[in-house]
Amino acid sequence: MSNSADSPGTQSTGSGPGRRPRLRPVRMLTAAVFALAGLIFFTSFNTAKGTDIRQDGSLLKLSDLIQQRSRKNKDLDESNAALRGNLESLAESDDGSSKAQDRRLSGLEKSAGTQKLTGHALSVTLNDAPPNATAKLPGYPEPQPDYLVIHQQDLQAVVNALWQGGAQGIKVMDQRLISTSAVRCVGNTLILQGRVYSPPYKITAIGDPDKLQQALAASKAIQTYMVYVNVYGLGWKVTDDGTVTLPGYSGTVDLHYAKPVQ
Repeated sequence: MSNSADSPGTQSTGSGPGRRPRLRPVRMLTAAVFALAGLIFFTSFNTAKGTDIRQDGSLLKLSDLIQQRSRKNKDLDESNAALRGNLESLAESDDGSSKAQDRRLSGLEKSAGTQKLTGHALSVTLNDAPPNATAKLPGYPEPQPDYLVIHQQDLQAVVNALWQGGAQGIKVMDQRLISTSAVRCVGNTLILQGRVYSPPYKITAIGDPDKLQQALAASKAIQTYMVYVNVYGLGWKVTDDGTVTLPGYSGTVDLHYAKPVQ
């Protein structure tokens, strides 16, 4: 009788009835490589859909999309301001209101920040520290990356101090602030009313220069910031700009709840 099992030391050909041919490891590896390559080519073709996905050798960066949207928002703001001006001109021609009502409306528009404002201005400029900054004073640790950049609370501290100092109007970069404006930062990038800015950041306020200076000096948050200015080299510059005209706010106003001030 023939033995149905392979005996030790006997090499099986794998060609007998009922047996699957054995694939050698090299052949299995080769097949796997070709299968993976085919999957990659198919995925690339399905993603590209006949277009160039490299875009001059690199994928479109998220920062480029943000900057593109920021420029578009700026153009829309300017277009909205022009249309608003045309609408107001038409309304003023014959709106049936009295002179007293017109004066009251004009005063409310100035308070709301939608009209230009001219007056004596003070500006504050904040900037990141040099990337190779070290501690300038003894007893302080070497800086962490967060120590060397402007944060949201730094900008908010300056804006709040200027309001407390009696500012009649404030502009951050090239935009007028109103009651619904929010100063927000992602990393060290400022996002203000749909537009994106990078440091240095300039904040301009119209008001009594002496009172504005006193409010800046009295702010506890700014006092903390000044420690980083002196130790790590964060940027801080206060200038008297003389007579300046702030632009009126030209964006949309989205109020969820409001009532007249008594």
